[in-house]
Amino acid sequence: MNAENVRPRLADLGVAAGSAERGRRNAITDVPGVRVGHSTVRTATLSTGVSAIVPDALNAHCKQLPAGLSVANGFGKLIGATQLQELGAIETPILLTSTLSAFRVADALVAYMLEQPGHEDTTTLNPLVGETNDSFLSDIRSRSVNQEMVREALGSATSGSVAEGGVGAGTGTVALGFKGGIGTSSRIVDIGERAYAVGVLVQSNFTGTLRIDGVVMPAKEMLAEEPAVGDGNSCMIIVATDAPLDARQLGRLANRAAFALRGVGSDFSQGSGDYAIAFSVGAGPPPSDSDLSPSFLAAMEATEEALINSILQARTRVGFEGRIAKGIPIGGVRERLLRTRGR
Repeated sequence: MNAENVRPRLADLGVAAGSAERGRRNAITDVPGVRVGHSTVRTATLSTGVSAIVPDALNAHCKQLPAGLSVANGFGKLIGATQLQELGAIETPILLTSTLSAFRVADALVAYMLEQPGHEDTTTLNPLVGETNDSFLSDIRSRSVNQEMVREALGSATSGSVAEGGVGAGTGTVALGFKGGIGTSSRIVDIGERAYAVGVLVQSNFTGTLRIDGVVMPAKEMLAEEPAVGDGNSCMIIVATDAPLDARQLGRLANRAAFALRGVGSDFSQGSGDYAIAFSVGAGPPPSDSDLSPSFLAAMEATEEALINSILQARTRVGFEGRIAKGIPIGGVRERLLRTRGR
């Protein structure tokens, strides 16, 4: 089989996990009770969709989970951000989508939540919807994401392997000159005397020069065509853990996840909306701050790997007005890693 038809993840390229071992699936779903679903639209003019991160711990008996927010660059439309920052909690699943569809997605999420058990008398709710701009490959002005797609993403969410690359909210995104998309990774870390999972899911759509394991991989050198440069230049990062961190500690965890953007080569351009949300499904008293350093490093490493997976797993996409975002050439990646690191 042609090597370019086989899209590896970072671990398949022999790149070490770092300070902590990867989870069994190497995905955000390694965190118990966290599910992921997608709804994807691919037509001649549309490359868009919705991705849902669903914590089962949010239910009729528990309407909030502790959470923290990091804003690396606030040029974005993260719906629900101010209440999250003020109260340190999430009240709904987290949805990711296209910039101009975020408002419709938020409305659909509210409608869905009001139908759930325990919300019969709800009069206030904070839908959490992140976005990036997929207008390079999709007719973003059509605002084509609808309530049915939101319900499909939520209804299809599973705790198994997570589809990556050009799927769901990553269908129309581009990153570092290549086709971007959805990526995920996880780490198992010791906090105090117990082991916990730290899982990450990203929606990559930003500019800069890609680095994989410290090896520079410029799109201008690796592609025969002109690299894709999308609008918006943003990234959404979702971090989940079963460690019982409180909201303040989760804010610190989210900060570390955002730091990973520079590790893969983001240039943090002025028009970039870069956000990290961290939430916990764990129960019990929060650990001592002095025990948190391993989780901070794990969040950075898992985020960096998730970002790279989002590019490695993304295939070439021809989109709106014939624009093309090329999938990164896997043969070229292997060659540069071998040449530079002796793999």
